[in-house]
Amino acid sequence: MNLQLRQYYEPDFTEKHFSEAPDVKLVKAPFDGVAPEGYHAMSIFPEYFKVEGNWLLAKESRMDCVAAYRDGQIKVIEFRNIKKDDLIVCGRTENCEDGIYVHPNGFRESEEDKDVFAFRLNRSRETAFSKDYDELYDVLRHDREHGKIVWVLGPAVAFDKDSKDAFASLVDKGYVHALLAGNALATHDLEGSYLKTALGQDIYTQKSMPNGHYNHLDTINRVRYYGSVASFIENEKIDNGIIYACEKNHVPYVLGGSIRDDGPLPCVFGDVYEAQEKMREQIKDATTVICIATMLHSIAVGNMTPSYRIDKQGRMRQVYFYCVDISEFTANKLADRGSLSAKSIITNAQDFIVTVNKAI
Repeated sequence: MNLQLRQYYEPDFTEKHFSEAPDVKLVKAPFDGVAPEGYHAMSIFPEYFKVEGNWLLAKESRMDCVAAYRDGQIKVIEFRNIKKDDLIVCGRTENCEDGIYVHPNGFRESEEDKDVFAFRLNRSRETAFSKDYDELYDVLRHDREHGKIVWVLGPAVAFDKDSKDAFASLVDKGYVHALLAGNALATHDLEGSYLKTALGQDIYTQKSMPNGHYNHLDTINRVRYYGSVASFIENEKIDNGIIYACEKNHVPYVLGGSIRDDGPLPCVFGDVYEAQEKMREQIKDATTVICIATMLHSIAVGNMTPSYRIDKQGRMRQVYFYCVDISEFTANKLADRGSLSAKSIITNAQDFIVTVNKAI
């Protein structure tokens, strides 16, 4: 089955509540990093702002940020990036009252009639995910050629030989355009490729090795000895694994540091805001995002991913966002944090990766 992207229906700006709406209120920022009182906070949905009688779309968005009017366009920026005297959109309404319109139903997802009382309306370990997998396969095939697929991985993916090999295969086949993770994913993946263990356990049998608790530290230390992951791979003749596949195929990966990191690997961004900027560089043109077994990274990426994207042809298209975790709480938490378009799949991370690789 070929993927049919949903058509986007922009608002009809000839309607009365658009034509009679006031221009949006633009107020100068009082200081660097400070928004004026009454600022408007962005959502994940397409938003339009009336400036000098014209409705302008925020083409690149991110929730919980502010809208600034710069160079004739609406720019969405984090509070820390506000500059003194930036013209910041103010207004707390969403239906034209303040010259602001939030458009949540532009893709017109079908809403089936629902009974007042029905079983299994929420997603859980008992949910049937067959349709979700079929849709995902179509999305991946489409966006391999026509979009950008970004994966967000927790270390669980690297703890098993089959899932390591399966994800490396997805990289080789072109289904990975960027990888976002933490120090642990890369460390344990490289440990598995170097010493055949992850946290000291054999990556196939799960048997603990003598002094295995040193293995991830030895791996980090050896990478730091060579100065870079690429040099470590070359000198130690590494020929398998997730990071190896990314290096071989020139797939960018961003490793955001954690307060608990040991080492860490030399390519890990220890400054959280620098890490966030690097992650956002990869997310800002992503059309499919798949988060697996990493709650904090999933929430972080979910918060910086809008529900839409302007493609290379200038067309509005939907962003597909999946959160995969064996914990119902984690997989469904994104909706609680405002990422309402995220689709959860409750399953084991290793099984998910192996299944997807076999299917495509």
